[in-house]
Amino acid sequence: MASNHRRWKTLCQLEAWLDPLMLWLSIAWLVVVVVQLLDPHSNPVLEAIATVLWIVFIVDFVVRFSLAPGKRTFLKRNWLVLIALLVPALRIFRIFAVFRAAGALRGIQLVRIVGTANRGMNALRHSLARRQFGYVGGMTLLVVTLGAAGMLYLEPAKEVGGGFKSYADALWWTVMLLTTIGSQYWPQTSEGRILAVLMSIYGLAVFGYITAVLASFFIGRDAEEPEAPIVGVDDIGELRDEIAALRAALEAKGAISAPRNGPRRNASAGTSQVRRDRDRPSVPPKAAPSS
Repeated sequence: MASNHRRWKTLCQLEAWLDPLMLWLSIAWLVVVVVQLLDPHSNPVLEAIATVLWIVFIVDFVVRFSLAPGKRTFLKRNWLVLIALLVPALRIFRIFAVFRAAGALRGIQLVRIVGTANRGMNALRHSLARRQFGYVGGMTLLVVTLGAAGMLYLEPAKEVGGGFKSYADALWWTVMLLTTIGSQYWPQTSEGRILAVLMSIYGLAVFGYITAVLASFFIGRDAEEPEAPIVGVDDIGELRDEIAALRAALEAKGAISAPRNGPRRNASAGTSQVRRDRDRPSVPPKAAPSS
């Protein structure tokens, strides 16, 4: 048990130290993947950068896996990361006809796109978890940028009837899809349909979150108005003050006893004060005169 505790502690410390670096490396990997999707022709510089980043990610995964006390649990939580790391290794099999087929290449690229999105979301979650709106905004930008590049690769106009002619067209279509507006074009390939479904699910979730945030903002603004029908923070504070004053008056008359769990303070900000000393005895009620 002590050994497992030390492993978890070391792993947490390592993740805290590596998270900023992995965020920038994930952004660099995202840029490389998007550029390669937009221009499928081999580029030696991009291939070298992608290979270096891939090796860094493999080393990071191996180190985290070796430090994790529960290997099976770690693999269950990071199975998509493992698959995304194995996909680039399939490039060495391109000499075989089965891996050069269009369907096989589209399937490999789909896994690569999903794995890149998952890596980017994990990096954003570790870095921007406390900034919820910034985290959602970063994820949405990632999904739009990567999703549009993926749709252009999977549904090009030169191979699919009515497909995308440029990255701008794919970007506009992706935005419309995420905002649940949609368009007249629907993907024709199986890989394009899978990617569209995944982006639709994300769009529904984010749309609901943004709607709730906007509703909370406007409700809060309405609650700040003095004549608003919505109870605000100031109204709740005044109500707490009145309850505290009523309780103090009842305690002074002996109708109720003072609490014994420590001094009580006023709930509203800026007017907190001790109402009763903890050891002050309660005043018993006066007995009624006998007739």
